[in-house]
Amino acid sequence: MASAVLLPKLGNSVESSLVIAWHKAVGDAVAQGELLAEIETDKATLEIESPADGLLLARFHEVGDEVEVMAPIGAIGAPGEDIEDLRPSSRPGAAPAPQIPSATMPTGSLLRGRPASSPRARKLAAARGIALTGLHGSGPGGRILERDVQAALAGQPRLTPVAQAMLREGGYSLPTRGSGPRGRIRRRDLIPASAEEDAQRVPLRGARRVTARRMLASLQSTAQLTLHAHADARALLALRRRLKAGEISPALRAVTINDLLHYAVARTLPAHPELNARLADDHILRFRVVHLGFAVDTPRGLYVPVIHDAGRLGLQQLADEARRLVRACRDGAVQPPELEGATFTVSNLGSFGVESFTPVLNPPQAGILGVGAIHLRAVQENGVVAFLPHVGLSLTIDHQVLDGAPAARFLQDLAQRLTRIEEAISPADHKGVDEAP
Repeated sequence: MASAVLLPKLGNSVESSLVIAWHKAVGDAVAQGELLAEIETDKATLEIESPADGLLLARFHEVGDEVEVMAPIGAIGAPGEDIEDLRPSSRPGAAPAPQIPSATMPTGSLLRGRPASSPRARKLAAARGIALTGLHGSGPGGRILERDVQAALAGQPRLTPVAQAMLREGGYSLPTRGSGPRGRIRRRDLIPASAEEDAQRVPLRGARRVTARRMLASLQSTAQLTLHAHADARALLALRRRLKAGEISPALRAVTINDLLHYAVARTLPAHPELNARLADDHILRFRVVHLGFAVDTPRGLYVPVIHDAGRLGLQQLADEARRLVRACRDGAVQPPELEGATFTVSNLGSFGVESFTPVLNPPQAGILGVGAIHLRAVQENGVVAFLPHVGLSLTIDHQVLDGAPAARFLQDLAQRLTRIEEAISPADHKGVDEAP
């Protein structure tokens, strides 16, 4: 009996996934447990294995389709076996399949948002100076056919040769009537195409779609307030130089400024439980353990992996875990549990030269820290104005959960910890994890 290849349910928050690769073609033999396809959720890229031995009899969804969880994407069985009962009657979760361009149709026309059309329709439209944009297609999925162009020609006024040439080049559409004799359309009558008509259309899918929804929901459902501060970065830079040189421990050479910031945040939060919290219906949950989320830029979009129990990890352990998670996110190998459960988030844009910004909360968390670039800042020290390196800190809070004063105290404590960052590192960290007794 044929078996359906189902899109698995991956957590309560995942409603659909994007098919990003098939590793088997229809008719290929497959073994149970063999890799069939890859899908991308809003959280990670995952592999789909064959549920049985046999042939891949059908692929119900192709690369680029968005499929609801627990829906069949293919069928495995014996040659000639009936699979109609497994075939989905409709595909409500799938995105419209893109029209495949023919050899005579420039691929870029799809990317610029021009309508799908048949080769004969395009040929006739080009010969007669008809712009396909705006024509109603009578073919499948609204595809423009030759008869649609002929219908447009029947009611079209005549064009001057110059106007025809300009229309063929693209970027213009026809007016209802021209200014020439008997309504003939001249060059000056052509209507420039809008920027939207000549724009690239990028489907809102995967991580980008989830980020869009969550950020909008964040601003609609929370009372966000952002506080900006700066911290003296001399100790931070000095410690990073010593670590890189191996003066403290060879095991800590790879520790970065970002790792040190994560370490400082994870050590500061327990003294400020108002920040390590979230709003839950009619009460506030304050967490005793720090699960630190941090923003990672990937080719697939923004990911926020979580360093679980970050407040109890040594510097070496925290840095190693952050590197592992970054690599997993960028390779598409991060697992859903590694993206869940954060109690506070850090977003660092300092490497891009951004000095300060307004980070958006990642609900239901009550706080997110934005870290900016280290830059020189004029300060008065011992009666003399000096330019000293400072790092920008931007803290966004949910004013429903806490007020500005507790948030300011957290920023103040964090800044003080950064000015004495080496003192904050435990003796075990000075020795390095591998060397600690």
